[in-house]
Amino acid sequence: MDRRDAIDLFAALLMIGLTFSWGLNGVAAKIAGTGFSPVFMTIARSAVAALCVFLWCRWRGIGLFGSDGTLWPGLAAGFLFGAEFVLIFWGLDYTTVARSALMVNTMPFWVLIGAHFMLGERMSALKVCGTALAFCGVVLVFSDDLSLPDPSAIRGDIMCLVAGALWAATTIVIKGSRLATAGAEKVLLYQLVVSAVMTAPLLAVSGPAIREVTALATSALLFQAIFVVAFTYLLWFWLVRRYPATGLTSFAFLTPAFGVLLGGLLLDEPLSLRIFVALALIAIGLVIVNRPARRIPPA
Repeated sequence: MDRRDAIDLFAALLMIGLTFSWGLNGVAAKIAGTGFSPVFMTIARSAVAALCVFLWCRWRGIGLFGSDGTLWPGLAAGFLFGAEFVLIFWGLDYTTVARSALMVNTMPFWVLIGAHFMLGERMSALKVCGTALAFCGVVLVFSDDLSLPDPSAIRGDIMCLVAGALWAATTIVIKGSRLATAGAEKVLLYQLVVSAVMTAPLLAVSGPAIREVTALATSALLFQAIFVVAFTYLLWFWLVRRYPATGLTSFAFLTPAFGVLLGGLLLDEPLSLRIFVALALIAIGLVIVNRPARRIPPA
């Protein structure tokens, strides 16, 4: 594969499209939640996406079943992935898409903290400042009453913040285990298959799985499974193989930005000045922590 040394216009446009899709995913999840319970959505989303990814691997001849020491970390990653999305979908029952987008996208900062203590990846002073800025943004979200749909929204905010930490834990498990050398498709399938299986028993204790099913709610669920999880994640993996990862991750700040704006535009969610200030703080923090370290030339 032709490896590029820098982000070109084609990659930039694809990244804008991907981050827009990931921002729109929160809107789709909110709509799908009107028809299905959080647990059912997690199972259905993962199962449909897993089928799509599996068929893609079969078509491309990508091996999945070799013995490579990834089973136990794969199970752990899948468990964390499933818990993450149950919390996101459950949290969206209480809070807005905009507030959820800001909470979930604290993930890179949790990764920095976890990798510092668990993987020995030292945090620079600049990245500490970026992380501090982002968490100032989180505090602003919690203190904002104008965009709060009702007092119980704080419960949803906390769920989505924990989901962001679980997303980070999944990343750390992958980085610190044999999954780091496995194919991206296999790693994704571990997360999808295990999350679908491990959340299935929760159907018995989580209330009605079906709410008010409509064509819109069903379409929103399928959009998440087929387009967001299967298509955009595979496209992301293709980009990572072809372009510098540091250049690609510099677009990360767009995901919460699109999530906030789309929640306001499509769902008429209240957007206060504090939400936009929080977005700015988190976006600046994301830019800082994704900035590549300066290389010191040899003497």
